[in-house]
Amino acid sequence: MTGTTSAPLPHHPIAVVGAGLGGLTLARVLHAHGVEAAVFDLDPSPEARTQGGMLDIHDDTGQEALRAAGLHEAFLARVHAGGQAVRVLDRHAEAHWSHADDGTGGRPEIDRGELRALLLESLPEGVIRWGAKVTGARALGGGRHEVTLADGSAFTTDLLVGADGAWSRVRPLVSDAVPAYTGVSFVEADLRAADTRHPVSAEVVGGGMLFALGAGRGFLAHREPDGSLHVYAAMEAPEDWLDGIDFADAEGAADAVLKEFDGWHENLRALVADADAPLVPRHIHALPADHRWPRTPGVTLLGDAAHLMSPFAGEGANLALFDAAELARALLAHPADTEAALTAYEERMFTRAGRSAADSALMGGVLFRADAPQRLSAMFAGHQPWAQQP
Repeated sequence: MTGTTSAPLPHHPIAVVGAGLGGLTLARVLHAHGVEAAVFDLDPSPEARTQGGMLDIHDDTGQEALRAAGLHEAFLARVHAGGQAVRVLDRHAEAHWSHADDGTGGRPEIDRGELRALLLESLPEGVIRWGAKVTGARALGGGRHEVTLADGSAFTTDLLVGADGAWSRVRPLVSDAVPAYTGVSFVEADLRAADTRHPVSAEVVGGGMLFALGAGRGFLAHREPDGSLHVYAAMEAPEDWLDGIDFADAEGAADAVLKEFDGWHENLRALVADADAPLVPRHIHALPADHRWPRTPGVTLLGDAAHLMSPFAGEGANLALFDAAELARALLAHPADTEAALTAYEERMFTRAGRSAADSALMGGVLFRADAPQRLSAMFAGHQPWAQQP
């Protein structure tokens, strides 16, 4: 009697879950040095979701990663000219700080979709497996893992990297931590063709970033390269507050949000009242600032999967990029010893991420104080550290 054996599962020496900025940067830096990684993403194609929103890419982290990827010059060619301009207003729309972008700042702005496109273009066809939603992973021993996909298929890998964001499917292999609500909710709005359709709002926001702040509330907004305005109405609120708003009712949703901004200047309220698209609710979650895990053979995390934090210090995308470059460098420096590479990477990453997460949380507290416009203006003017206590 002849027995039957199952065909071996596909095997990838390095498998990256998530084709966001971090996962793509890791694959790119490795590829530039002749090391290939397979990237798995749940989206059916790179165009499946809008990647909008502006990012300020810091010289010492995000830009350093792009230098490691050999993409820094191409990045500079795509940045948003004028995007580093900043305005700080109070709830009465009185300006406390205004700075024009003179092109000398170290944090140029770029559309997230443009940056992702740059990374995608830098990778050979076939590196990314689209429509590959990871549903689980299990250790096989010796640092190897088996990863299962939603379509029922599976593969094995010698090194599994979770670059799959806040609700990572890979994180449970190394940590029981789950993101917790920070006490802050966002409602996003878009005003299109602002200079012609919304000239007052265009003037309020200016050419770059707007902070309009008050006690427990604020409008954060930025101008995008296409001339639209992307707005975040930010509120300290119970976690279930957004759940009580029917966002399918555009007018009712706007009224509910603007009720939280009673007494604010009408030019600021218009940033939500005049939105050209449905409002989008966002709960802001974070992992503990000191999140870390014991060295676990054959698996690690980067970006939000490793250290999801509030967005108020602008570190999230920058750390994802830098984590990826640092992990690639560690793997290249230890080609025959993956565990030594992961140990070196994680030790530095834990320290870096913990510091940034604590700063982001502290910055969030500053932004929602009654004197936030004065304190933030002093920070931008260089008169005092933003975290300085009164």
